Amino acid sequence: MLIPSWLWLVTLGICGVFTTVLGTVHFWFPVLLDFANAIPKTGSPIKPFRLGPIHVTTKRSDVHGIAWVMNHAASYTLVSIGIVDLLAVYWINSPIQWMVALWIAIWWFIRAASQLYLGRRPGDWWILVGFAWLGIVHVGVALFV
Repeated sequence: MLIPSWLWLVTLGICGVFTTVLGTVHFWFPVLLDFANAIPKTGSPIKPFRLGPIHVTTKRSDVHGIAWVMNHAASYTLVSIGIVDLLAVYWINSPIQWMVALWIAIWWFIRAASQLYLGRRPGDWWILVGFAWLGIVHVGVALFV
């Protein structure tokens, strides 16, 4: 039995709310996860950044800053995906539906697999499954709506 379009829209609405909230909270992860103590700005020197002919002296504050930059980039992406899901009524059943849904699905699958960088505790597996479920929902939208 095929799932009606309205149910897909409701499901994407739920995904959109979750993703927007997650993205908003993500802006504050460096504070919530105590990055300042985990990545102290003072201490022994760290090795310089080297990439081919590029050699840059790296300070601990640079690494701390990169953590903030990466969190803000992830936050922006999450909030954007959440808004796109909340606006699904405008792109479902349109020619771009499969591109939008698969782009988001791939993002969620990458995020799910990346959870293993944090560990393999039971909670990590639950988070991986939850993010993979978000990817599966978007594959479903791409293929079956």
